[in-house]
Formats: sequence, structure tokens, C-alpha cells
Amino acid sequence: MKHKKLTIALLVLSVFVVYSTALSSVARDRANGLFRQLGLFADALAIIQTDYADEVKPKDLIYGALRGMLSALDPYSQFMDPQTYNELKVETRGSFGGIGIEIAIKDGLLTVITPIEGTPAWKAGVKTNDQIVKINSELTRDMALSDAVKRLRGIPGTAVKMTILREAEKKVLEFKFVRAMIKIKDIKEARILEDGIGYIRLVEFSENTPQDIDAALKRLRAGGMNSLILDLRNNPGGLLEVAVKIAERFIEKGRPIVYTKGRRPSQDLEFVSQWSRPVFNLPTVVLINEGSASGSEILAASLQDYKLAVILGTKSFGKGSVQTVIPLRDGSALRLTTSKYFSPLGREIQGSGVQPDIIVPGAANSEGKADWIFKQLSIEEKGKALGKDKARDYRCDNQLMRAIEFIKASGSMRIRSQG
Repeated sequence: MKHKKLTIALLVLSVFVVYSTALSSVARDRANGLFRQLGLFADALAIIQTDYADEVKPKDLIYGALRGMLSALDPYSQFMDPQTYNELKVETRGSFGGIGIEIAIKDGLLTVITPIEGTPAWKAGVKTNDQIVKINSELTRDMALSDAVKRLRGIPGTAVKMTILREAEKKVLEFKFVRAMIKIKDIKEARILEDGIGYIRLVEFSENTPQDIDAALKRLRAGGMNSLILDLRNNPGGLLEVAVKIAERFIEKGRPIVYTKGRRPSQDLEFVSQWSRPVFNLPTVVLINEGSASGSEILAASLQDYKLAVILGTKSFGKGSVQTVIPLRDGSALRLTTSKYFSPLGREIQGSGVQPDIIVPGAANSEGKADWIFKQLSIEEKGKALGKDKARDYRCDNQLMRAIEFIKASGSMRIRSQG
């Protein structure tokens, strides 16, 4: 055992020496303190390999250590084995098998950021901020985010159970889902609502979003659009560079969209609008809620800072940290928080979210319809709104109707400034 411990210690030392020689004197002093702790890791690794009841593959031990190390940093950093890393790449291309929820670790608990519209989770009534207590019969406390994702995803047609704590209602709910192929269509809806008011519901920032948003705007302009409501409710984000490209459609060339700050100067980045075509210059209202996170918060905050849009709804989720995916030599990867997002005027998004200019709750009555607007409908209109095919009637959406009212009240006023 002593021989094995010595071998492991020498291996750790050799890695440290290579790493340490590339550091400055200040950083080297910090690394020396870290190296003193690495002896503990070498001791534990050697003891497990020689004394544990079952033989364990070294790779499994190292992977386990990496998962623990990354999960100890913050809710969003994680170690991804090759399979998990491949799944991440598949997800950004827009389809995967699962139940259709975005999740994160919030206050130490596995929490739903938002259900994806049209998926099994959405249809079953899963909500933002639901806390996932169990997946099948397994408690999620201390479960790594990547492990939770693995358990929820799977072959379409297979079943998975989930126990949820809905703290706001003091309820524990049991769900049984049949997994489906989750195909993320980034634009769920694009149409003229009334009086030339265009409406785009954007639910994700994926590879094809810029082309899709351009096509939607072109089609709506051709249909007589004179103003726009951009719906980012329950949009959990997606690809940062795509969120920036969407912001470029509104923000003049050369103006900052978002910047990041990290511990090292190389992590401080500024994303500036590069869009050379004419910017979108119609009155705009952006809808957000507690399910709007990350990329959707960046877009909303930048338009708010430049007074290019009025933000309406409820405060967003507050996920404003940057995760950099760093591939490792064996096909695994680190998803590491390297910096935080700030709006053009220096507002930090992480933990704070985006506060709307006009706060409008999304409260609904027992039929899922906004009370105050539902009462204004005629008997015939109420019947249509409550009908299965009319369940998504926009007149029964409290926040959307307030946005329409605001645009109509503004008349020809331009809600725009690049100051």
C-alpha cells in the first residue's frame, strides 16, 4: 500500500510541477497551498484502491472526484462525462428525448427553471420554481445536476416518475411522464394580433434562431406590422452568441450588448453589436417572467438599458453567470462558471434578474384565464376561449393584453432611444 501511495503522490506531484512552472510568483504561492491539500487526495485515492470492499476502476474514482469538485463551486458548474457532453451538444442542435424541463440547483435544491412549451412536463402542469424531491424513487438531495438530467432523459415512450414540492402552494405533487422526443422550436408563434401589432413568442436561443427571427420579422412587416411584442416568458436562454445576435437586430452597430467580468482579464469580454443592416425601429414591448433566464435576460436588459423596449411582466429568474465548456482529452468536459454577465449600463443579472418597467402579475382564474380580461369577453367569446381549440386565445393572457393596451395608448410614440 505504501508503494501505491507513493506512486499516486508522485503522479500528483508531476502534474503540479508542470502546472506550477507556468504560474507567476503570487499564483505559485497559492498553488503551493493547494498542493499541500493534494496530499490528502492522494492518500484517500490510495486507501480506496487498496482497502475498499470492491475493486473500483481508477477512471470511476477520478470522474467521481471531478463531479464533486465542480458541484462544490456553484449550482451551474459541472463535470460532464463523454455521454453527458455529447447530450449537451445534441441539445443545442434542438432535439433530445426527455420530459421537457430546464433545471438548475437553486438554494441547494434541484429546481425547475421552466417547462418547455408543448412537452410532457408542460402539459402535466409543471411550473417554474417547482422543487424536484424525487426522480423515480431516488431522492435528489446531493444529486449532481448532470445525474438528474440523465435520469430525466431517455428513450421516447419510456416512463419516469417525479415528486415535486410546490412551496408557494404548500403541496407535494406526484407526476408520471412518458418521455417524448423534445424538439425545440425556438419560435412558437409569430403573427399579427390586432391593429398591426406583431407578436413573436421566442422560447429558446438555438443555432437556427437568428434565421428564424429574421424570417418572422420579414413576414410580419409584409403583413403590416407597426409595433412588436416580443414574448420571452419561460425562455431559459440557450446559446449566448445567439442571444447577442438577436439583440443586434435592435441595437445600433458599435454599441455594447453585454459584457462579462471574471477573475482574470482574459475572462472580461464585451459583446458589441456588429449588425450592419438597418435596426428594427418600431415600438417594442418585451414580456418576461420568473421563467425568463440567462440569454433572455441579457436581451431584455440590453433593450431596457437603451430604452429600445418597455419590459413588462414579472422579475426574471436571475441566472447571469457564464459557463464555459472546456473539453478534456478523453471526450469529457468541464462546464465551468468563469465570469458574470452585466448589462450595458453595468447592472448585474446574477441573483438580481431583470425588473420590468411595468409589473403585471400573470395571475389566472381556475380555468387558467386572466380574470380581469376574461370578464370583459362576451358570452360567445367566453365559450370560444374556454373551448379546447381556443385555450390559447391571446385575449385571455393578462400580461399580453396589458402589452397590447400599452402600445395602443402610446399611439405613434416611439419607445426608442440609443442614448
